[in-house]
Amino acid sequence: MVSLLRSLAFQGAYYAVSAFFAVTAMPLLLLPSRGPLVAWIRAYARSMVAVMRGIGGISVRVTGHAHMPKGPVIIAAKHQSWGDGFVMLAEVKNLAFVTGDHLMNYPLLGPILRKLGAIVVNSCGGTAARGRLMAEEMDKARKDGRNILIYPEGHLSPVGTQHKYRKGVYHLYEKYGVPVVPVATDLGLRWPQQDIRLHPGPCTVEFLPPIEPGLDKETFMARLEQDIETRSRALLDAQDAAGTLPQGPKAPSVAPAGTIVTQPVDKKAVTRAT
Repeated sequence: MVSLLRSLAFQGAYYAVSAFFAVTAMPLLLLPSRGPLVAWIRAYARSMVAVMRGIGGISVRVTGHAHMPKGPVIIAAKHQSWGDGFVMLAEVKNLAFVTGDHLMNYPLLGPILRKLGAIVVNSCGGTAARGRLMAEEMDKARKDGRNILIYPEGHLSPVGTQHKYRKGVYHLYEKYGVPVVPVATDLGLRWPQQDIRLHPGPCTVEFLPPIEPGLDKETFMARLEQDIETRSRALLDAQDAAGTLPQGPKAPSVAPAGTIVTQPVDKKAVTRAT
């Protein structure tokens, strides 16, 4: 009961803080520079990380900052929870992120994303249309010297599982010409995907050694997947060894290593990879 009440309190704070920052961001859309809006959204992300800790009881440890090269990078991150998105926005300056065009339809979110310079992928326009749009947005990001965040699986993954890694991250890597920094996490133990129930305790978001430019597609994709999945699994195993995995009937279960989520995304549609 205490855990449920804490989760409900967190949800109330989540929507209240989100609504406040969304409404107060509107005047910033009228300014010629996107700098004030970027700073405001980063303040929002930091506020949400504080709410995760103070109300949700989620203690996020961020490690591996030394692996971040100087200059622009592509951050390819494991995506287990809405929470890891807040951590990325809070930790990385001058960040552009890749998102689907469906988010542009939301009344408040669409204008904010456009002003922030998000790299919007047209999910209905075909491969050629997506490629042209992404190239245009990347050119803008390159001129500003911005970091790019992408989730190479393209989906939220239940903790301990993975989706098939999409090739879009390689096209960014090839065309942007900067190192790719993989990011591992076990944050899904504490805030699984979009669930209302949280599980207080420690978790980690870890920047891994960068992948330098110049690798061919097969080599790059294999290394990226291995780096992210191997380290994410190691974080889960460390929690298991320390006895800090969430307990109880509502706690997220940790799937066996190599578990792949089939489409459509559904917790019941988890199959063991062969």
